[in-house]
Amino acid sequence: QVRLVESGGGLVQAGGSLRLSCAASGIIFSVNGMGWYRQAPGKQRELVATITSGGSTNYADSVKGRFTISRDNAKKVVYLQMNSLKPEDTAVYYCKAGLASWGQGTQVTVSS
Repeated sequence: QVRLVESGGGLVQAGGSLRLSCAASGIIFSVNGMGWYRQAPGKQRELVATITSGGSTNYADSVKGRFTISRDNAKKVVYLQMNSLKPEDTAVYYCKAGLASWGQGTQVTVSS
């Protein structure tokens, strides 16, 4: 079955950087669109960034210019490079493959 494992979360000060990774198995990775989503306490899960199988990217307005999504099809990994982090970026970050496969999430906490 599909398995997505996120890593790279943690505690960082405002202005800092983190890189999240999502390792996929059980899918033909190269043909799947991939995405990063996040959910803050008391809020709905929201899209952060997506990348198609062809490498086209899309970002939430709140992260444009600060976050970069990329993928390595050979390693079956999708990344989220997060720079200039803000306290409002604090959330659990989830990886999504295709239409309905989710990882377990990784916590990102940005202190002010």
